[in-house]
Amino acid sequence: MTSLTARTAAALAADGPLAGRLPGYVPRAAQQQLAVAISEAMDTRGTLVAEAGTGTGKTYAYLVPALLSGQRVIVSTGTRALQDQLYHRDLPRVREALGVGLKTALLKGRANYLCLYRMEQAKGEARFASREQASQFQRVVAWSRGTRRGDLAELADLPEDSPLWPAITSNTENCLGSECPFWDECFVVRARQQAQAADLVVVNHHLLLADLALKQEGFGEILPGAQSFVLDEAHQLPELASQFFGEAVSARMLNDLARDALAECRSVTGALATVQAPVRALEQQLRELRLAMQTLPPRGPQGRLLAEPGLEDGLDALADAMHALHDALATLAEASPGFAACRERIADIGARLARWRLVETGEETAGEEQEAPPRRDFDVRWYELTQRGFTLQRTPLDVAGPLRAFRERSGAAWIFTSATLAVGGQFHHIARKLGLGEHATLLEPSPFDWPTQALCYLPRGLPEPNSRDYTAAMLDAVWPVLEASHGRAFLLFTSHRALREAAERLADGPWPLFVQGSAPRNVLLERFRASGNGVLLGAASFWEGVDVAGEALSVVVIDRLPFAAPDDPVLEARLEAVRRGGGNAFRDEQLPSAVIGLKQGAGRLIRTHADRGVLVLCDPRLLGKRYGRVFLDSLPPLPRTRSLDDVKAFFARAADRVLSESA
Repeated sequence: MTSLTARTAAALAADGPLAGRLPGYVPRAAQQQLAVAISEAMDTRGTLVAEAGTGTGKTYAYLVPALLSGQRVIVSTGTRALQDQLYHRDLPRVREALGVGLKTALLKGRANYLCLYRMEQAKGEARFASREQASQFQRVVAWSRGTRRGDLAELADLPEDSPLWPAITSNTENCLGSECPFWDECFVVRARQQAQAADLVVVNHHLLLADLALKQEGFGEILPGAQSFVLDEAHQLPELASQFFGEAVSARMLNDLARDALAECRSVTGALATVQAPVRALEQQLRELRLAMQTLPPRGPQGRLLAEPGLEDGLDALADAMHALHDALATLAEASPGFAACRERIADIGARLARWRLVETGEETAGEEQEAPPRRDFDVRWYELTQRGFTLQRTPLDVAGPLRAFRERSGAAWIFTSATLAVGGQFHHIARKLGLGEHATLLEPSPFDWPTQALCYLPRGLPEPNSRDYTAAMLDAVWPVLEASHGRAFLLFTSHRALREAAERLADGPWPLFVQGSAPRNVLLERFRASGNGVLLGAASFWEGVDVAGEALSVVVIDRLPFAAPDDPVLEARLEAVRRGGGNAFRDEQLPSAVIGLKQGAGRLIRTHADRGVLVLCDPRLLGKRYGRVFLDSLPPLPRTRSLDDVKAFFARAADRVLSESA
């Protein structure tokens, strides 16, 4: 046992500093084994893939060796919320218990920090004319005078979907860099400087991947110094990486640019006369192009869009409008760094559009000669429509190569961990997706008492999931479970259509109903917890990253196995690539992804040793198809039943236990 592994094991032992200094800390064998495996990977600069079931305590398991290693460590989490929880709650506790004085830093992407320049530009804009938006903006201005970090997470009452966000933050396209008049006060610059000086830096996957993909979020300068990378919620990495190693052109991107160009006119006399006409022409062309897409499906491959009459001409007209604005900005670029940035942005978007359209090499794009790379088999071009806009996407089918190349260049230890990485006890799927070579693995099951704490109910008599009346039949089967549990349930759906149908059918039920989309996610969760007997209906965003401990959540219902939509253009291309490579598309791609998704959804049920609950899996394919066994074998060892009486008895026992404990 090396020095680091010995110190790690001692720190987590029954007589160690965590047990002695952290109230409520209970030593766990699984946590100690995970921490030792992580310390060994750090010591040897190795690669570890570790699944740690819910309740293992994986956060402490990687923080302890990270803080004791003496190395420069980067910890990456799945979301900004988890990042804040890790940095502001878990890390200080462990650091204080261990008595180590290492420097730590929290670093997010620039879009999370207030941009003082853009806040000044936004003052007086008509889009904040409503009373609510004007009030929010004034709160931001008042807060800006006292904040030290400029992290918008400090503004708890600023909704995530507020139109203020893009107006008061910068991104790589519109940041003025050192040309900005507020450069010396920039919160992003300060956060980067703190990260460069830190021994342990907490980031999120979006930021990490953006820099691996050379998106220049500004984090890249401290990546080479890291000796260990710990990636929590690592099951999210393949899908996120495909987004960051691809590129997009969207109507929103161009509308934002047009608005920014007009805003810059306030600082340059006479600029409005030059800019206004090409900006309005670009905005008009975006509206006309979106209107021409009206008959298209919401998502589809590039070929479907280009085959629509008039759309090739519409894309030509859009490119011409971009050229015109680019040319108009040429005379103003020297007068203002903001205009120079706008001109660079439209050139970049024009180059992206050319690549999406496969324009021949050598054509000019947005006023500059740009080479469009030849068509490559490893990416797919597709589109997506929103209510008022559109996005043209270019997505790589395989990110294993670039991820492997960066790991090899780094010479660092890489630890990938999550509660959901294995499929049927094996890590082949995630290892292939991440391009892992030689690596160690560890599978630590959840330490919960599953036979006592939980029950899995598989209702009888449900039709096939593609039946028109499936959702109605599923709700009929679930209703008596909700009666037995007195609500207190999550109903998780694989489609928004099924969610909407369920919301209509349950609207007059006896339990408070909370429906995804009716309020921000954090607000819905708080209302659900406070209700005591609520029923929450959620789709994709509620399948993971949601933590409701205690009696407020006693039932999790999953309507269907979470197979990806078969008409998804990216999935179609991936499946075809697997077939061309000699693989089995269902076995190698669709099935393992769905298994990990089901494990995430089921993981919402039992969060602590005190929780009790019933998992209702409605999809009859679990028992009717041979592959159903792979799903069931990948879940924790909770007892299964097909009897509603067993469910009622489970809740009756839970009620008796509560009464005896309160007596």
